[in-house]
Amino acid sequence: MIEDQPTGTSDSTAKIAELVAALRSGEGDAAGLFNQLFRDALLRFCWGYLGSMDEAEDALQDILYKVLTAQHTPDEFRPWVYKMTRNHCLNLIRDRQRRHDNIALPSDSMIYESLTGHLTRLVKDEMRSKLSELVLQLPDTQREVLRLRYVEALSRAEIAEVLDIAEPLVKSRIFDGLQKLRALSEELS
Repeated sequence: MIEDQPTGTSDSTAKIAELVAALRSGEGDAAGLFNQLFRDALLRFCWGYLGSMDEAEDALQDILYKVLTAQHTPDEFRPWVYKMTRNHCLNLIRDRQRRHDNIALPSDSMIYESLTGHLTRLVKDEMRSKLSELVLQLPDTQREVLRLRYVEALSRAEIAEVLDIAEPLVKSRIFDGLQKLRALSEELS
């Protein structure tokens, strides 16, 4: 079974290599394999930037088109597709600001997982709300790096490639962001 969010296992690495080969050769089932490997993770990633599931789904369609029509598909496919997705979402946000839609970005960066029971739902909602409030207090640069690392499960090297920054800077931003979250949570306790 293929995981929704590839995590670098040899099985998912083989599937990504298979996808890259299929894309390069123009095979018809490349779109299906792309959806199987990346759809849920990229949809969540787009939703985190755009704040609207409808906009995220539209963006994902655009990204799928870009992937399938790309002249070159790099061997390091995963960071490439996340970088393309990030840039596409940032362009949509810039366009929105030019249009003055004033649609607020979500405070919660994750799609809610299946919840069971009323009490469980309340506790998880409260924890997410507190964490979201703390994360919103971080600078955008730290918030974005933490999201790529802990929500999207990208490696530091992949994050560096997505954001076009040095890997030591990624490591520093993750460390600083986590330290700041710890300090903020201690202030609340």
